[in-house]
Amino acid sequence: MIARTLESPPSILPLYARAAAPLIPGASLLPFVPGRGRGIPEIELSLVDETADSDAVAAYARVCDFTLRDQLPPTYPHVLAFPLHMAVMANGRFPFGAVGLVHIENRIVQRRPIGIGEPLTIHVRPTQLKSHPRGRTFGLLTTIQVGEEKVWESESRMLRRSRSTAPANGTQSGDIDRFGAHRQGEELQASGEWRLGGDLGRRYGAVSGDRNPIHMHALTAKPLGFPRAIAHGMWTKARCLAALESRLPDAFAVEVRFRKPILLPSRVAFATGAQGEEIDFAVRDPKHGTPHLEGRVAPLEEKPASPRRNPA
Repeated sequence: MIARTLESPPSILPLYARAAAPLIPGASLLPFVPGRGRGIPEIELSLVDETADSDAVAAYARVCDFTLRDQLPPTYPHVLAFPLHMAVMANGRFPFGAVGLVHIENRIVQRRPIGIGEPLTIHVRPTQLKSHPRGRTFGLLTTIQVGEEKVWESESRMLRRSRSTAPANGTQSGDIDRFGAHRQGEELQASGEWRLGGDLGRRYGAVSGDRNPIHMHALTAKPLGFPRAIAHGMWTKARCLAALESRLPDAFAVEVRFRKPILLPSRVAFATGAQGEEIDFAVRDPKHGTPHLEGRVAPLEEKPASPRRNPA
């Protein structure tokens, strides 16, 4: 395991250049360009004393429709960790570049709300490759601490599509029965409809740093297998949690599967259901009911601590 501790977030633009370089024939022969490795390298990157900027959090909240608070939206730590995700995937021993990867699953555990301005230590490491009907997948594990206290963690599962497959729906059959839309005898109830503009990918990219070309414009998405730009999976998840904001406990786990990509511009329906303390939710095509996202929120059993206040 190679472990590195950073004092500041790595710059995103050079990382994207390295992530896109494998698309250039012969570039992966260079030692600093991903594409030479056969497997996922054992590497962990850490960032110490990282704090969220209140203006950046407010801009993110507006794009995702969260209420402005003195706490981070539950998906915002993913934004803080994203430069480390890119740095891991830009490692020269990574087997492929990050550009064109599809985010197919995400699980977040918020152990307590995180106050804006709390000093955070962020750890990111990848998991090994697994086979998938549409290619190969790997995970990016993120853990965030305040001092010695673990306050937030996540796993993002990424799909590297094989050249012979169509754009991924992100889920294989028989593997989704734990999600709300597939519970025995339960129907989710429509609770809203969202109109998504063609510029949504660019707007979310500006507040998250995730400027994967599949989200930016049809011209950059088409060479990577998509007819138009597609919405970010993490925007879709964030927008769902914003819609459920008043119902979320302080400590919870939320997992989603990203099913059929949302082409931009688009119109989607949001649906919810509950069983006990758990909340199921889905984003669907409003005409045909085809799922774009399916997920579930479950409260954690342990009692959460309060966010630490910064000294005046």
